[in-house]
Amino acid sequence: MPNDEIYCGPAPDLLSLPWRWNFDPVLLAALALLSFALYRHSRDGVHRSYAAAAMAVLLIAFVSPLCALASALFSARVLHHILLVAVAAPLLVLALGRRPWRPRAPHVAFAAHTLLFWLWHSPVAYQFALSSHAAYWLMQLSLLGSAVWLWMVALDQRTSAGNACALLFGTVLQMGMLAALLTFSRGPLYDAHVSTTAAFGLSPLEDQQLAGVLMWVPAAGPYLVAMLWRIRILLSQNSLDRPAS
Repeated sequence: MPNDEIYCGPAPDLLSLPWRWNFDPVLLAALALLSFALYRHSRDGVHRSYAAAAMAVLLIAFVSPLCALASALFSARVLHHILLVAVAAPLLVLALGRRPWRPRAPHVAFAAHTLLFWLWHSPVAYQFALSSHAAYWLMQLSLLGSAVWLWMVALDQRTSAGNACALLFGTVLQMGMLAALLTFSRGPLYDAHVSTTAAFGLSPLEDQQLAGVLMWVPAAGPYLVAMLWRIRILLSQNSLDRPAS
């Protein structure tokens, strides 16, 4: 696969990495339009703060040298995906605020996101995602879109706390299962990174194991925090509904 087909270009080394910012005009225009749409939709300063945080995460993911680093390290690619599905997605949902329509089909949202998450981290689909810019953006937008759907259901207070916590905990479990496969694999699974990790002092297997650890531990944090938030709201509501003695 020619290196120039990889979005953000060929794998960098330590010396070139700090200069590998991505100023793709189409990307910057899309991010500017999204930022404007979120700003217009936001009703107050709190929602605009969420929108600003979401845009900052997207800039880190797609504009900063992290995008180029993901061409070299699978662990950087996993960090990139964690930022999308576990940080940017809930921030975008929070920026949108309460919607007049209720997100439906929680089980379908969970199944779609799980299927896409496992699919794009399978060696064959991952190799396909790096084969062209169109395939790359199909991977990124489907991951982000399915994550936004999942978080819309989980964070909507019209979804029962039980269903929301089940969705969030189920997502932690499925990510943990995939992380275990990456961490305990006996050999590297991703041909695209076989010759690109040495510049960063890692073997391909060590890079893959680091990716598994990132997916296993830090990635779970936002979902667990959201579960505690939903449980806290439920307990607060129950205390208010309880008749005074």
